[in-house]
Amino acid sequence: MTISILIVMFIGLAGGLAVGTGYVAFLTVLGVIPRLTQLSKTMKMIHWYEWAVVMGALTGVLVSLEDVILFLKSYFLIPIGLATGIFYGMVAAALTEVLNVLPILAKRVGVDGKITILLMALVLGKILGSLFHWIYFVKL
Repeated sequence: MTISILIVMFIGLAGGLAVGTGYVAFLTVLGVIPRLTQLSKTMKMIHWYEWAVVMGALTGVLVSLEDVILFLKSYFLIPIGLATGIFYGMVAAALTEVLNVLPILAKRVGVDGKITILLMALVLGKILGSLFHWIYFVKL
């Protein structure tokens, strides 16, 4: 092996470690997993959440190393997409709760008593944006 290949391997390993530690620090400092278990009232299953995050990160790394093609029928992709959407939605909700973004945003916008309307606007905006992206860019 040449020295250039070893340098590239070292840089790749260092970059992976930096991103991984940043991800773990993000989840740890903000307390996303404990807050997620608190919101879902499943505190006794916190170890399952932690292992799910670790296994998800490892699976993501392994999948990103190769071009994986799943020869699945389209109706198998619907539950996978729903599970992915639920995961990202739960993490985003936990992050929002941890950072107390909504009350601060409601005060700044001037809708103090109408946080429900603000939340519905965010949800509907996310749904419409996802649908627009899917219909316009993905084109079945």
